[in-house]
Amino acid sequence: MGEEAACNMTEMPLKVPHFVLVHGIGGGSWCWYKIRCLMENSGYKVSCIDLKGSGIDRSDAKTILAFDEYNKPFTEFMSSLPNDEKVILVGHSAGGLSLTDATHKFGKKIHLAIYLGATMLKTGFCTEQDVKDDSTLAAMLLRPGPIKALVSARFEEGMTDCDEVPRVYIRTMQDRAVKPEQQEEMIKRWPPAEVYVLESDHSPFFSAPFLLFGLLVKAAASVGIY
Repeated sequence: MGEEAACNMTEMPLKVPHFVLVHGIGGGSWCWYKIRCLMENSGYKVSCIDLKGSGIDRSDAKTILAFDEYNKPFTEFMSSLPNDEKVILVGHSAGGLSLTDATHKFGKKIHLAIYLGATMLKTGFCTEQDVKDDSTLAAMLLRPGPIKALVSARFEEGMTDCDEVPRVYIRTMQDRAVKPEQQEEMIKRWPPAEVYVLESDHSPFFSAPFLLFGLLVKAAASVGIY
């Protein structure tokens, strides 16, 4: 009986780690195409989200005034996950707001939240200038972002699982959008479990995809996901 049980246990397939990638302001799911290819070729499950007014969603960013509206596609995705499935979230730039919102609302569905040169504020933005600093480069290169919606992002502390979700921060040391000193200040205010350093610009999924992929896998392993 014991041998049969042991045999059955060894035949049970291990769950494949599921990475959910969230873009920053003015971006889209397309930003992650190099990382997605590397992950899927390595056997990982990957989901990339287009937030409202981003990627293939053609909504006018100027008409999106509330963070909950902007973040709705991600919220619906997290809601749709089975209760027994836990994912690894990766947020870039202002996509960090979406991760923090998810840790408050869906903490039990999250293995790990990885902030990539991202906004990591436990209770949301303090000032409109915080958002504008992060959106300057994106406004020049990509689609305009819904600034008013991001400014409205506020997360209430209280009876949530937010602090139960492990966090990792990946610093982008040549970043001109979310400057290294801004990243350091956020890390000091809300210390994550681990901090990794990447000598890259603001968009390492373009400029250093192999190095970024390695750090994402390392981060997942650091909390014993596989």
